[in-house]
Amino acid sequence: MKVIWKKVLSITTLSHLKKVGQDNRKLSEYRLAKGLWELRIVAKRLFKDVILITAGIFSATFGFKGFLLTNHFIDGGATGISLLISAVTSIPLPLLIIVVNIPFIALAYKVLGKTFFIKTSLAITGLAICLATVNFPNVTNDNLLVAVFGGFFLGAGIGLAVRGGAVIDGTEVLAIYLSKKLGTTIGDIIILINVFIFSAAVYFLSVEIALYSMVTYLAASKTLDFIVEGIEEYVGVTIISSHSEEIRQMIINTMGRGVTVYSGKRGYGKRGETTETDIIYTVITRLELNKLNTEIEKIEPDAFVVMSSIRDTKGGMIKKRF
Repeated sequence: MKVIWKKVLSITTLSHLKKVGQDNRKLSEYRLAKGLWELRIVAKRLFKDVILITAGIFSATFGFKGFLLTNHFIDGGATGISLLISAVTSIPLPLLIIVVNIPFIALAYKVLGKTFFIKTSLAITGLAICLATVNFPNVTNDNLLVAVFGGFFLGAGIGLAVRGGAVIDGTEVLAIYLSKKLGTTIGDIIILINVFIFSAAVYFLSVEIALYSMVTYLAASKTLDFIVEGIEEYVGVTIISSHSEEIRQMIINTMGRGVTVYSGKRGYGKRGETTETDIIYTVITRLELNKLNTEIEKIEPDAFVVMSSIRDTKGGMIKKRF
Protein backbone atom coordinates (compact mmCIF):
# COMPACT_ATOMS: atom_id res chain seq x y z
CA MET A 1 0.00 0.00 0.00
CA LYS A 2 2.84 2.35 0.87
CA VAL A 3 4.53 1.59 -2.48
CA ILE A 4 1.34 2.39 -4.41
CA TRP A 5 0.91 5.64 -2.42
CA LYS A 6 4.51 6.68 -3.17
CA LYS A 7 3.98 6.03 -6.91
CA VAL A 8 0.77 8.10 -6.94
CA LEU A 9 2.50 10.90 -5.04
CA SER A 10 5.47 10.77 -7.44
CA ILE A 11 3.23 10.91 -10.53
CA THR A 12 1.21 13.79 -9.03
CA THR A 13 4.39 15.70 -8.17
CA LEU A 14 5.86 15.20 -11.64
CA SER A 15 2.60 16.33 -13.26
CA HIS A 16 2.54 19.41 -11.06
CA LEU A 17 6.17 20.25 -11.85
CA LYS A 18 5.54 19.73 -15.55
CA LYS A 19 2.52 22.05 -15.41
CA VAL A 20 4.50 24.68 -13.48
CA GLY A 21 7.30 24.42 -16.03
CA GLN A 22 4.86 24.91 -18.91
CA ASP A 23 3.26 27.90 -17.15
CA ASN A 24 6.67 29.47 -16.50
CA ARG A 25 7.67 28.92 -20.13
CA LYS A 26 4.46 30.56 -21.34
CA LEU A 27 5.01 33.44 -18.91
CA SER A 28 8.60 33.87 -20.14
CA GLU A 29 7.43 33.88 -23.76
CA TYR A 30 4.79 36.48 -22.90
CA ARG A 31 7.32 38.69 -21.13
CA LEU A 32 9.73 38.36 -24.06
CA ALA A 33 7.03 39.27 -26.59
CA LYS A 34 5.90 42.21 -24.46
CA GLY A 35 9.50 43.39 -24.05
CA LEU A 36 10.09 43.24 -27.81
CA TRP A 37 6.84 45.12 -28.42
CA GLU A 38 7.81 47.86 -25.98
CA LEU A 39 11.30 48.06 -27.52
CA ARG A 40 9.75 48.47 -30.96
CA ILE A 41 7.50 51.29 -29.72
CA VAL A 42 10.40 53.08 -27.99
CA ALA A 43 12.64 52.72 -31.07
CA LYS A 44 9.89 54.04 -33.37
CA ARG A 45 9.21 56.98 -31.07
CA LEU A 46 12.92 57.71 -30.68
CA PHE A 47 13.43 57.73 -34.46
CA LYS A 48 10.52 60.15 -34.88
CA ASP A 49 11.89 62.38 -32.09
CA VAL A 50 15.36 62.47 -33.66
CA ILE A 51 13.89 63.53 -37.02
CA LEU A 52 11.80 66.29 -35.41
CA ILE A 53 14.63 67.62 -33.25
CA THR A 54 17.10 67.56 -36.18
CA ALA A 55 14.63 69.44 -38.38
CA GLY A 56 14.13 71.94 -35.56
CA ILE A 57 17.87 72.51 -35.21
CA PHE A 58 18.31 73.25 -38.92
CA SER A 59 15.23 75.49 -39.03
CA ALA A 60 16.48 77.53 -36.06
CA THR A 61 19.98 77.73 -37.57
CA PHE A 62 18.51 79.05 -40.83
CA GLY A 63 16.54 81.65 -38.88
CA PHE A 64 19.73 82.75 -37.14
CA LYS A 65 22.14 82.83 -40.08
CA GLY A 66 19.73 83.63 -42.88
CA PHE A 67 18.05 86.55 -41.10
CA LEU A 68 18.80 87.56 -37.51
CA LEU A 69 22.59 87.58 -37.06
CA THR A 70 23.50 89.99 -39.83
CA ASN A 71 20.96 92.54 -38.58
CA HIS A 72 21.65 92.05 -34.83
CA PHE A 73 18.01 91.29 -34.09
CA ILE A 74 17.26 89.21 -31.01
CA ASP A 75 14.49 86.95 -29.76
CA GLY A 76 13.05 86.31 -26.30
CA GLY A 77 14.17 83.74 -23.77
CA ALA A 78 17.57 82.08 -23.52
CA THR A 79 18.02 82.50 -27.28
CA GLY A 80 17.48 86.26 -26.96
CA ILE A 81 19.98 86.46 -24.08
CA SER A 82 22.57 84.64 -26.20
CA LEU A 83 21.96 86.90 -29.22
CA LEU A 84 22.14 90.05 -27.06
CA ILE A 85 25.42 89.07 -25.40
CA SER A 86 26.87 88.06 -28.77
CA ALA A 87 25.91 91.42 -30.32
CA VAL A 88 27.43 93.39 -27.42
CA THR A 89 30.60 91.38 -26.72
CA SER A 90 31.33 89.58 -30.02
CA ILE A 91 31.52 86.24 -28.16
CA PRO A 92 30.67 83.43 -30.62
CA LEU A 93 26.97 82.62 -30.55
CA PRO A 94 27.44 78.80 -30.56
CA LEU A 95 29.39 79.04 -27.30
CA LEU A 96 26.79 81.34 -25.74
CA ILE A 97 23.93 79.03 -26.75
CA ILE A 98 25.48 76.29 -24.61
CA VAL A 99 26.67 78.46 -21.70
CA VAL A 100 23.40 80.39 -21.27
CA ASN A 101 21.32 77.20 -21.41
CA ILE A 102 23.43 75.20 -18.91
CA PRO A 103 21.36 76.32 -15.87
CA PHE A 104 18.14 75.52 -17.73
CA ILE A 105 19.45 72.10 -18.78
CA ALA A 106 20.38 71.30 -15.18
CA LEU A 107 16.93 72.43 -14.05
CA ALA A 108 15.31 70.24 -16.72
CA TYR A 109 16.73 67.15 -15.02
CA LYS A 110 15.06 68.12 -11.75
CA VAL A 111 11.75 69.30 -13.18
CA LEU A 112 11.08 67.01 -16.17
CA GLY A 113 13.28 63.96 -15.66
CA LYS A 114 16.28 62.18 -17.16
CA THR A 115 14.90 61.50 -20.66
CA PHE A 116 13.94 65.12 -21.25
CA PHE A 117 17.30 66.22 -19.82
CA ILE A 118 19.24 64.02 -22.25
CA LYS A 119 17.17 65.06 -25.28
CA THR A 120 17.43 68.75 -24.43
CA SER A 121 21.19 68.53 -23.84
CA LEU A 122 21.72 66.86 -27.21
CA ALA A 123 19.35 69.30 -28.97
CA ILE A 124 21.08 72.42 -27.62
CA THR A 125 24.53 70.95 -28.32
CA GLY A 126 23.40 70.06 -31.85
CA LEU A 127 22.15 73.63 -32.38
CA ALA A 128 25.50 75.04 -31.26
CA ILE A 129 27.42 72.67 -33.56
CA CYS A 130 25.12 73.49 -36.48
CA LEU A 131 25.59 77.22 -35.93
CA ALA A 132 29.36 76.77 -35.89
CA THR A 133 29.68 74.51 -38.93
CA VAL A 134 26.73 74.99 -41.31
CA ASN A 135 26.61 78.05 -43.55
CA PHE A 136 23.40 79.65 -44.84
CA PRO A 137 23.26 82.68 -47.13
CA ASN A 138 21.93 85.98 -45.85
CA VAL A 139 18.44 86.09 -47.37
CA THR A 140 17.53 89.78 -47.00
CA ASN A 141 18.47 93.00 -45.24
CA ASP A 142 14.96 94.40 -45.09
CA ASN A 143 14.30 94.90 -41.37
CA LEU A 144 10.63 93.90 -41.43
CA LEU A 145 11.27 90.74 -43.47
CA VAL A 146 14.18 89.84 -41.21
CA ALA A 147 12.02 90.25 -38.09
CA VAL A 148 9.05 88.29 -39.43
CA PHE A 149 10.79 85.43 -41.23
CA GLY A 150 13.67 85.17 -38.80
CA GLY A 151 11.10 84.73 -36.04
CA PHE A 152 9.14 82.29 -38.19
CA PHE A 153 12.05 79.89 -38.78
CA LEU A 154 13.29 80.23 -35.22
CA GLY A 155 9.81 79.53 -33.80
CA ALA A 156 9.39 76.59 -36.16
CA GLY A 157 12.69 75.17 -34.93
CA ILE A 158 11.70 75.50 -31.28
CA GLY A 159 8.26 74.01 -32.02
CA LEU A 160 9.66 70.99 -33.86
CA ALA A 161 12.05 70.34 -30.97
CA VAL A 162 9.13 70.47 -28.52
CA ARG A 163 7.23 67.97 -30.69
CA GLY A 164 10.30 65.75 -30.44
CA GLY A 165 10.29 65.90 -26.64
CA ALA A 166 13.05 68.48 -26.12
CA VAL A 167 13.67 72.24 -26.18
CA ILE A 168 16.41 74.34 -27.77
CA ASP A 169 15.49 77.32 -25.59
CA GLY A 170 15.48 76.58 -21.88
CA THR A 171 13.26 79.46 -20.75
CA GLU A 172 10.13 77.30 -20.66
CA VAL A 173 11.82 74.90 -18.24
CA LEU A 174 12.52 77.80 -15.87
CA ALA A 175 8.95 79.08 -16.30
CA ILE A 176 7.48 75.67 -15.43
CA TYR A 177 9.71 75.44 -12.34
CA LEU A 178 8.84 78.95 -11.12
CA SER A 179 5.14 78.44 -11.78
CA LYS A 180 5.19 75.47 -9.43
CA LYS A 181 7.04 77.46 -6.77
CA LEU A 182 5.15 80.75 -7.06
CA GLY A 183 1.74 79.53 -8.16
CA THR A 184 1.68 81.84 -11.20
CA THR A 185 1.07 80.99 -14.85
CA ILE A 186 3.86 79.94 -17.19
CA GLY A 187 2.89 82.67 -19.65
CA ASP A 188 3.22 85.42 -17.03
CA ILE A 189 6.74 84.31 -16.12
CA ILE A 190 7.85 84.13 -19.77
CA ILE A 191 6.49 87.63 -20.39
CA LEU A 192 8.32 88.96 -17.32
CA ILE A 193 11.61 87.41 -18.47
CA ASN A 194 11.21 88.89 -21.94
CA VAL A 195 10.46 92.37 -20.53
CA PHE A 196 13.93 92.38 -18.98
CA ILE A 197 15.54 91.06 -22.18
CA PHE A 198 13.96 93.67 -24.48
CA SER A 199 14.63 96.45 -21.97
CA ALA A 200 18.30 95.47 -22.08
CA ALA A 201 18.13 95.50 -25.90
CA VAL A 202 16.89 99.11 -25.79
CA TYR A 203 19.85 100.08 -23.61
CA PHE A 204 22.65 98.11 -25.32
CA LEU A 205 21.46 98.15 -28.95
CA SER A 206 18.79 100.70 -29.89
CA VAL A 207 15.08 101.36 -29.59
CA GLU A 208 14.53 100.48 -33.25
CA ILE A 209 16.32 97.12 -32.98
CA ALA A 210 14.44 96.36 -29.76
CA LEU A 211 11.10 97.06 -31.45
CA TYR A 212 11.96 94.88 -34.46
CA SER A 213 13.14 92.20 -32.02
CA MET A 214 9.70 92.24 -30.39
CA VAL A 215 8.22 91.56 -33.83
CA THR A 216 10.68 88.67 -34.14
CA TYR A 217 9.55 87.31 -30.78
CA LEU A 218 5.85 87.57 -31.69
CA ALA A 219 6.45 85.79 -35.01
CA ALA A 220 8.45 83.05 -33.28
CA SER A 221 5.82 82.65 -30.55
CA LYS A 222 2.90 82.35 -32.97
CA THR A 223 4.80 79.92 -35.19
CA LEU A 224 5.71 77.79 -32.18
CA ASP A 225 2.04 77.61 -31.16
CA PHE A 226 1.09 76.61 -34.70
CA ILE A 227 3.76 73.89 -34.92
CA VAL A 228 2.66 72.26 -31.69
CA GLU A 229 -0.99 72.42 -32.90
CA GLY A 230 -2.13 75.07 -30.51
CA ILE A 231 -1.20 73.12 -27.37
CA GLU A 232 -1.10 75.49 -24.40
CA GLU A 233 1.07 75.21 -21.30
CA TYR A 234 -1.14 72.49 -19.82
CA VAL A 235 -2.96 69.65 -21.54
CA GLY A 236 -5.95 67.75 -20.17
CA VAL A 237 -5.84 64.11 -21.28
CA THR A 238 -8.82 61.73 -21.16
CA ILE A 239 -8.00 58.05 -21.71
CA ILE A 240 -10.52 55.26 -22.38
CA SER A 241 -8.88 51.85 -22.35
CA SER A 242 -9.50 48.25 -21.36
CA HIS A 243 -6.20 48.49 -19.42
CA SER A 244 -7.24 51.49 -17.36
CA GLU A 245 -5.67 50.23 -14.13
CA GLU A 246 -2.25 49.77 -15.78
CA ILE A 247 -2.48 53.24 -17.30
CA ARG A 248 -3.49 54.73 -13.93
CA GLN A 249 -0.48 53.13 -12.25
CA MET A 250 1.80 54.34 -15.07
CA ILE A 251 0.64 57.96 -14.74
CA ILE A 252 1.15 57.89 -10.97
CA ASN A 253 4.42 55.94 -10.79
CA THR A 254 6.14 56.75 -14.10
CA MET A 255 4.82 60.23 -14.91
CA GLY A 256 4.56 61.37 -11.30
CA ARG A 257 1.15 62.94 -11.93
CA GLY A 258 -2.26 62.63 -10.30
CA VAL A 259 -5.25 61.01 -11.99
CA THR A 260 -9.02 61.13 -11.71
CA VAL A 261 -10.98 57.95 -12.47
CA TYR A 262 -14.56 58.13 -13.74
CA SER A 263 -16.91 55.15 -13.93
CA GLY A 264 -18.52 55.13 -17.35
CA LYS A 265 -19.78 53.04 -20.25
CA ARG A 266 -18.34 52.55 -23.70
CA GLY A 267 -20.43 51.71 -26.75
CA TYR A 268 -19.48 49.82 -29.90
CA GLY A 269 -20.91 47.74 -32.72
CA LYS A 270 -24.00 48.17 -34.90
CA ARG A 271 -26.35 47.31 -32.06
CA GLY A 272 -24.77 49.82 -29.72
CA GLU A 273 -23.64 47.33 -27.09
CA THR A 274 -22.26 49.02 -23.98
CA THR A 275 -19.78 47.82 -21.40
CA GLU A 276 -18.73 49.41 -18.15
CA THR A 277 -15.26 50.93 -18.08
CA ASP A 278 -13.04 53.26 -16.05
CA ILE A 279 -12.18 56.59 -17.68
CA ILE A 280 -8.81 58.10 -16.77
CA TYR A 281 -8.28 61.87 -16.69
CA THR A 282 -5.00 63.66 -15.98
CA VAL A 283 -3.40 67.06 -16.56
CA ILE A 284 0.22 67.37 -17.70
CA THR A 285 2.48 70.01 -19.23
CA ARG A 286 2.89 70.00 -22.99
CA LEU A 287 6.55 69.01 -22.61
CA GLU A 288 5.43 65.76 -20.95
CA LEU A 289 2.91 64.90 -23.68
CA ASN A 290 5.44 63.03 -25.80
CA LYS A 291 6.40 60.76 -22.90
CA LEU A 292 2.77 60.08 -21.94
CA ASN A 293 1.86 59.02 -25.50
CA THR A 294 4.81 56.64 -25.58
CA GLU A 295 3.89 55.04 -22.24
CA ILE A 296 0.23 54.64 -23.26
CA GLU A 297 1.25 53.01 -26.54
CA LYS A 298 3.35 50.49 -24.59
CA ILE A 299 0.27 49.42 -22.63
CA GLU A 300 -2.44 49.64 -25.31
CA PRO A 301 -1.74 51.11 -28.78
CA ASP A 302 -5.49 51.32 -29.57
CA ALA A 303 -6.45 53.25 -26.44
CA PHE A 304 -8.80 56.18 -27.13
CA VAL A 305 -7.01 59.36 -26.04
CA VAL A 306 -8.57 62.84 -26.10
CA MET A 307 -6.37 65.91 -25.48
CA SER A 308 -7.63 69.41 -24.77
CA SER A 309 -5.83 72.70 -24.13
CA ILE A 310 -5.93 74.16 -20.62
CA ARG A 311 -4.92 77.74 -19.92
CA ASP A 312 -3.87 77.15 -16.34
CA THR A 313 -4.41 74.90 -13.31
CA LYS A 314 -4.69 75.31 -9.57
CA GLY A 315 -3.93 72.74 -6.88
CA GLY A 316 -3.43 69.02 -7.45
CA MET A 317 -0.15 67.43 -8.48
CA ILE A 318 0.63 69.58 -11.52
CA LYS A 319 2.19 72.46 -9.55
CA LYS A 320 3.62 70.45 -6.69
CA ARG A 321 6.88 68.57 -6.37
CA PHE A 322 6.20 64.86 -6.54
